[in-house]
Amino acid sequence: MASNFPFKSYCWSIGTTSFRTKNFNRTIEEQLGLIRQFWEIHANVSEIWTGNNKLQAKYYDFMVSVGFVDGEAKNKPKDAREKTSGLVDIGLLNSERKLTEVGIALLELCDNGDFKSDNFLEIDQDSFIYLKQLLKTYNEVDGNIVRPFIVFAYLETKLGFLTQDEFKYLVPLCINAETTKMIENEIRLQRTGKGNTDNVLINVMMAKENYSQAYTYFMENSATEDLICSVGMNRKSRVYDKAYYPFYNELKSVVLDMNDDLLPLYEATKKISGKSKTFWSNLIFKNFNRGGIKTNGRKHLTNVAILEATNEKEFKDAFFKMMHLFKMKSTLSDYLDLNRRYFKTTETVIFADSKVEFDIMPKCYFGNIADELLSIAFTESKYLFTDVGISTISPIFGLDIYKLYQQLGIKVGKTVTTATEAKAVVRDERYVRFNKLIDEKFSNDALVDLLNKFDVRDDAYLRSYITDNANVPTMFEYILGIAWYKISDRQGDILDYMNLSLEADLLPKTHAGGGEADIVYLYDETSNYPQHTLLIEATLAENTGQRVLEMESVSRHIGEYCLKNKDKEAYCIFISTKLLLNLIRDFRTRKTTPYFSSNGENFVEGTKIIPLKTTELKTILQKDIKYTELYPLFEQAYQSTIGVKDWYNNEILNKI
Repeated sequence: MASNFPFKSYCWSIGTTSFRTKNFNRTIEEQLGLIRQFWEIHANVSEIWTGNNKLQAKYYDFMVSVGFVDGEAKNKPKDAREKTSGLVDIGLLNSERKLTEVGIALLELCDNGDFKSDNFLEIDQDSFIYLKQLLKTYNEVDGNIVRPFIVFAYLETKLGFLTQDEFKYLVPLCINAETTKMIENEIRLQRTGKGNTDNVLINVMMAKENYSQAYTYFMENSATEDLICSVGMNRKSRVYDKAYYPFYNELKSVVLDMNDDLLPLYEATKKISGKSKTFWSNLIFKNFNRGGIKTNGRKHLTNVAILEATNEKEFKDAFFKMMHLFKMKSTLSDYLDLNRRYFKTTETVIFADSKVEFDIMPKCYFGNIADELLSIAFTESKYLFTDVGISTISPIFGLDIYKLYQQLGIKVGKTVTTATEAKAVVRDERYVRFNKLIDEKFSNDALVDLLNKFDVRDDAYLRSYITDNANVPTMFEYILGIAWYKISDRQGDILDYMNLSLEADLLPKTHAGGGEADIVYLYDETSNYPQHTLLIEATLAENTGQRVLEMESVSRHIGEYCLKNKDKEAYCIFISTKLLLNLIRDFRTRKTTPYFSSNGENFVEGTKIIPLKTTELKTILQKDIKYTELYPLFEQAYQSTIGVKDWYNNEILNKI
């Protein structure tokens, strides 16, 4: 039997791990824009991408020149290919890195800047493009063709939801109809308390010819470094598996020779690369702590099969299977983040509470066609690079809107027969989830802490706590929107007022041209204030350029709004981490300064702008002050005649 066992893929994934960035949507949009610019350069027009290392290196340098990537790659052509290959996979670029019809459509949408829904699923227009692309996207895995998103849609609709571990470890194994049915049954079994994910992974692995042959070869020959590197089938290079040989020997010494000195095993475990090290240490040791291992010796070992092997055959059997099980789980863990990022671009899939499931409208839509999904799940799509309607992708996606509304009505327990009623159901369901999100993640104390992080620009914390698919200014506006929603006693349509693009899990995302939209809050008349509109402008700018930058934009936004809505009362609150005195002075003078239309024919007498530091916003949250108290406070401050120098402290800071 041959001693060379090549690695063969056993699972699907979307994109490439080399293009796994923060601000994912924005990065895709920017990449498409760069590709367009690059091919518009005269010297590049007639060039061919494939096999052209010089051109590929040139594109890498182009990305560096515009600040899209940092540093100096060792292999520029390879980096250029990897940075764009994911967009080829989902049909936005072709293999020559030219924009496809779909890529052009998405880029035109970004140029226009209006992403609001115009489709039956009530998702943003860019998300609908991504959804159609993922319905077409297919992988070739070990001779099988599979459309990952359709496999997911089938399993989600059949099972109701997927746990994160099911999505991570089991769903990507579905590369043909037989395996998909097996995984579906296995998940049902495990949910009754039977079955085991590790056993499923091992069974799938051992059914593959290369693993079966490598196992037999390993069992029939004495363990050497060369043998372990050979049967390790490392995806990158067998060199990476050299650490397994001393680890094998030390583990064998502890298990079969009953060696009580565990420190050599501890040191050998540390040298295993990647996530496999963690899997092995958790398997073998109760706690991966050198001091505890040295002190407690064998008492620090767990009770698992490999440690209870009584002969070399049992030991080698367990070692081979555990080594490859942990490699599989490491690979699948890497792909989890990648698959999640691409799935989230569709705005149809919610990742929350350790579950993965469709939002309500997509759940009803795919639920209606669940039995037909497998008929196309393992086929190529000829429309990957073509901008076509969803029913053209496959007839099964043809829409019976009344059947969809009926299914939606059944889901929520009410009659739904019109688009207006469907929109209302989707809106109400989103608010249930949004308020739950606020309760669990954005208490007043949490909001104050986040505002502190914005003050000091702890961007890493903000990305880890909120999202890594939005830039910091977008996150700032999102948090201000939530804060003002709570200050307003959760009254009003804040999801619309924020004017932000949100993912299905209701966290923000940034577009290439976005991130600076206003919050426009509409208030009905109450006993505390008249009917009016509040524009909230936000910035993190802290330098001397703040005055010029914000004077113009803030004054223009409130001025234009008042010109278009002369019969409505409106004012603006400008919120920033820092306020310059000259900026306050300028805003105060706007009270008596007319604002004219561009042609000079129309004007408003003056505009009301209230500056507010995040320091005072934190106080408002800490004291749980509501808008019913703030409106008269701001009105009194606006009417005050106190000089500019003392105005903010006397009328805002000291009264909050």
